[in-house]
Order: sequence, then structure tokens, then C-alpha cells
Amino acid sequence: MSAISPRAVFVTRETDYELLLARQATRGQAKFFLETRGQDIDLLEDGHRRLHATLQACRAGVPADWRQAEVKRADLDRFLFAPEDVIVVVGQDGLVANVAKYLDGQPVLGINPAPDLYDGVLVRVPLAHLAKLLPASVASAAPAERRTMVEARLDSGERLLALNEIFVGHHSHQSARYRIASGDCAEDHSSSGLIVASGTGATGWARSIMEATHEPLPLGPEERAVAFFVREPFPSVATGTSLRAGKLAATPLAVISRMNDGGVIFADGIEQDFLGFDWGRSVTLGPAAQTLQLITG
Repeated sequence: MSAISPRAVFVTRETDYELLLARQATRGQAKFFLETRGQDIDLLEDGHRRLHATLQACRAGVPADWRQAEVKRADLDRFLFAPEDVIVVVGQDGLVANVAKYLDGQPVLGINPAPDLYDGVLVRVPLAHLAKLLPASVASAAPAERRTMVEARLDSGERLLALNEIFVGHHSHQSARYRIASGDCAEDHSSSGLIVASGTGATGWARSIMEATHEPLPLGPEERAVAFFVREPFPSVATGTSLRAGKLAATPLAVISRMNDGGVIFADGIEQDFLGFDWGRSVTLGPAAQTLQLITG
């Protein structure tokens, strides 16, 4: 074991109450703003209190000889995670996806502060078990899932990771033009873009695409494969629709942009954090080498 004591890093995001106060300046103005729209600030305050009470209880369960840190979602790209860190996500499932791409094998424990509001697919560690699971995760003795992630690698060497899915298309979601190649098959496309999803993401955006197209692709969260789905491919004299969906394991998906401007690649629905994908640029997409070590409790 490392001579450096472990560090519990708590990951949270601003509550709806905090975001509202940031826009309205005072509680009184926030209350008035909501009441004029038939809404109640008490609901937001209750959610705010619940999250912070859960966070306080989590921090109290950390071993006395451990170090602690806290980081907000907005600051994740500036926070330096260390190998000895244990990540404790307090919030919604999406927060696990937000932090996953900044990690390199550190264990992640998700705590759901509002089980009546959030599904808790990824944040499912019972609060009562946290104190025992923290040292167990450091000793590799805690039950865990190694969840496959998706990687996009541009010809420039730039790289993007996602726990759920990566989107390739036009930033305005208008027609995206590109050439797609999977194995020995290739064709030019005009579509609403495409996504490459992991088994974790297969329960979200990818699931809605599969249900709409009636093209199911079973994919487990720990399966060393990802799947691609083309959104609304348009047939024309210059574009085809035969490459609509498929699994990717050893051979990645290759895409070459045919967009003069507006082409983007982004991960897990965070459109503000994107890579440019304009004419002539190429990207390969497939399973990432790194995985998310999710402690299941």
C-alpha cells in the first residue's frame, strides 16, 4: 500500500436552489420569481438540504487518517485526481459520467441523496455501507464493476472519453455529412449525426434510438465492446443508409468529416466541451483502454 494516505474526493454539483439564487441574487427574489409562476421554493430548499445533509454524513464516515477534498462538477477539468484517491459521487447518475473521463482506475462510489427522485443506476451504494466500503475499495476487496468506456481519437491526436456515449455530427443538429467505415464496409452519409455508446449508455440515448428504429443491439456494461447508431440517415444519389448500427470491439469505427463548418464531437451530452470536426478531419471510435471502476456496494 502507498505510504500516502488515501484521499476521499467528494464530487457534487450545484443544487437547483443554488443555481436559482445565483440568477436571482436573494432568496426573496427567487421566491417571488417562482411564486409568480405557480411554483414553490420550499421544494428546491428541501432538495438542497437533503443533498448537503447526505454529503455531511458521507464525510463523517471517512476514516480519521484519510484526507478529504471536494470538487464541483464545473471544476472537474481543473481538478488534479491522484492515484490514491477514492471518488465519492453524491448526486444523480449523470454526475458519475461527468467525472469518469477524468479518472484512471480510481474506485468510484455513488451515493443517491434522493432515491425518490433519482433512479440510482450508478449511484447505488447505501449510505450506511460507505464507512466500510471506503477502506475495502482501497484494498480491492469491495464488489465492483469494470464498466467499459468509449473513446474518440482524432487524426490530430486529440482524445475524448465518455462513460455513456460520444456524439459525432453538426453542432446545430442539422444534416451532418461524413464518410463512415466499419470493417470492410464504407459509405457517405447525410444524417442527424451518430452516437457510439457503451453498455452503460445503452440504457439512455442509445436505448431511445433502438426503440425508434426497432434495431436492438444487446450490450452489457462490462462487455469489451461499444455500439454505433446512425440517427435518421438520408438516402440520396450520393449518400447511403446501409451502415445504420453495429457493434465495435477489436475494429474501431472510422469517420471522415464532410462538413465545411459546425462539425463537432462531444461526450455524455456536454455540448460545451467539444472537439471540432470540420471538413477532412477523421476520427476513430471504439472501446477505451481505461474503464470505470464502479463500487456496487
